Amino acid sequence: MKINQNTVLQGKRATLVPYTSAHVPRYHEWMQSEELQRLTASEPLSLEQEYEMQRSWRDDTDKCTFIVLDTERWPGQADEDCMVGDVNLFLTDPEDPTLAEIEIMIAESSYRGRGFGKEATLMMMSYGVRNLGITTFEAKIGQENEASICMFKKLHFKEVAVNSIFQEVTLRLDISDQERRWLLEQTNHVEERNYIELKLQAEVLET
Repeated sequence: MKINQNTVLQGKRATLVPYTSAHVPRYHEWMQSEELQRLTASEPLSLEQEYEMQRSWRDDTDKCTFIVLDTERWPGQADEDCMVGDVNLFLTDPEDPTLAEIEIMIAESSYRGRGFGKEATLMMMSYGVRNLGITTFEAKIGQENEASICMFKKLHFKEVAVNSIFQEVTLRLDISDQERRWLLEQTNHVEERNYIELKLQAEVLET
């Protein structure tokens, strides 16, 4: 989506930045991992295909993605040296633009279990509610990915379906007024910044 192409969401642990071509080589490196391919139900792509995918993420109106960075390390270091994972929203139903499927991937194993996935997911959900008008979130997770299923349940998602063929669980969260208040409270520390301005400031500091 072009709506977030200059948006930075800065949290305590995680910072979300738009997915640019500069992030592709590191992302491509991640996706060579058989473990990540299995957990994300992904097929390995060539580097050129990954660049094409990044362009489609930027331009397509039914996809919204951010790269997850380590807040403590960025913007003092290059994005690609601070990359932790990514978080995505898919607007899967053309008839219902208020429904979004959410995905989170913490690709760097040393960052798992430290709250990065939880904060990045909450930040993305808050962004979806405030900026995209999302009122229902779904997460489809492989049955073996117990850590992710547990995390989403802690974020008030409820299990609504199990697909034994694809071996995945579907969890859902409807954003009532109460859930909206809770979500905004959970993310009231998050600062929305300008990506280009932050990058320019970092470059000035480096010179």
